[in-house]
Amino acid sequence: MDIPPRDRLAAGLRLHAPALGRKAAGGDPGMTVPTCPDWTLRQLVEHIGGALPAMARTIETRAREPLPKVVPDGMNPHLWEEWLGGGADRLVAAVEAAGEPVWSPFGDDVPAEFWLRRLLHDTTVHHADAAITVGAEWALDADLAADGIAEGLALVASPFVAQVKPEIARLRGDGETLLWRPAEADLPAWLVTRTAGGPRVAETARGTDAQVAVRGGAADLFLLLSRRITADDPRVKVVGDRGLLDHWTSLTAFG
Repeated sequence: MDIPPRDRLAAGLRLHAPALGRKAAGGDPGMTVPTCPDWTLRQLVEHIGGALPAMARTIETRAREPLPKVVPDGMNPHLWEEWLGGGADRLVAAVEAAGEPVWSPFGDDVPAEFWLRRLLHDTTVHHADAAITVGAEWALDADLAADGIAEGLALVASPFVAQVKPEIARLRGDGETLLWRPAEADLPAWLVTRTAGGPRVAETARGTDAQVAVRGGAADLFLLLSRRITADDPRVKVVGDRGLLDHWTSLTAFG
């Protein structure tokens, strides 16, 4: 499947960033986030609230490394929604004005849309964290969830990630296969093959055989890949070698 166009990515970020701030403001800022237990709600918000304008500045200034986050001290939670929404708007504007490739950690420069996509998926999964923490609803459109799955699997299979996350080497294998199959009929499935050189990812037909297959709505598969739900969750169904799936998810959380 194709990466969603820039306007679609922008619309998703402009929806989920302020929604994260709004939902987080409904809880105690000092609450522990159960899906990110090293963070409080305030730290969760500050992560995204700082990351969005920092990457916008990196793009605007053509910096050759990521610029640091600037996080206001002790911001009133009632301002979180506006802060995150403003950060989303600034990043979208920076991407639209970029005109040429920008810095990335992968060695080669990338289209500015790379960062819009990356921060959209980071924001959507942390929006889920905020919703889980305060007991609120969370939803993600299937096309954006599917792109989040595709991006996350591609990151896990990339040589750069293998360099910075040594545990990825434990995903080398002898041809073991995992299939991620969304329930939505208009979406592809993704086949992961564990090779001696590392995991390989390919879109495939929905009926492809694998040693373990995971089925569920695209948003639920996205949450499972991000370790926000487990394979025991009734929203997903696992067929085949559960141990192979558990080993994969224990090493590959993203977002």
